[in-house]
Amino acid sequence: MNNQRRPILAIVLLMLAASCSYAQSGFDRSRLFFGGNFGVRFGNNTFVNLSPQVGYRIHERLTAGGGINCVASSLTFRTPAGERVSRERFGYAGLNVFGRFFPLSSVFLSLQPEYNYSWGNIRYFNGQPDEKSPAAYVPCLLVGAGTVIPSGRGTLIAMLQYDVAGSARSPYGRNPFVTFGFNF
Repeated sequence: MNNQRRPILAIVLLMLAASCSYAQSGFDRSRLFFGGNFGVRFGNNTFVNLSPQVGYRIHERLTAGGGINCVASSLTFRTPAGERVSRERFGYAGLNVFGRFFPLSSVFLSLQPEYNYSWGNIRYFNGQPDEKSPAAYVPCLLVGAGTVIPSGRGTLIAMLQYDVAGSARSPYGRNPFVTFGFNF
């Protein structure tokens, strides 16, 4: 097994073990929740994220679930005078699992391993031929903290996250980032 995948697999197995240790007898539909993240950013660094998820409240302080990732990104490089030099475009599709621990009723710590398939290209505006980037599988490990804000029949979620896996092809970059989502 690839060494990059071992930590993610270990974390997923730990999350499943923790889920089983807190599991109550029988399945309770009222503990299910649906939601996910939707994000957009436009400009020289364009990013569109649609990541639906389904989860289960295992315990008052523990939730877990999974979902799919669909991300499109585009980064345009410019000269100091503002002329376009090149544009990198990448698409990502993948799966995620997540676990959230609530030390307080409205504050949580989050762990979300992901495994994404990435493809893309680079377009040059100086006449140089375009390049197709080789497709790659990109593991990500998002750690973070967040808050839930009750809103009508659901909850608004705001999180600060960071990809500790640090892959050069990560759709999240190398800086902490904020996400917003909604669960119902």
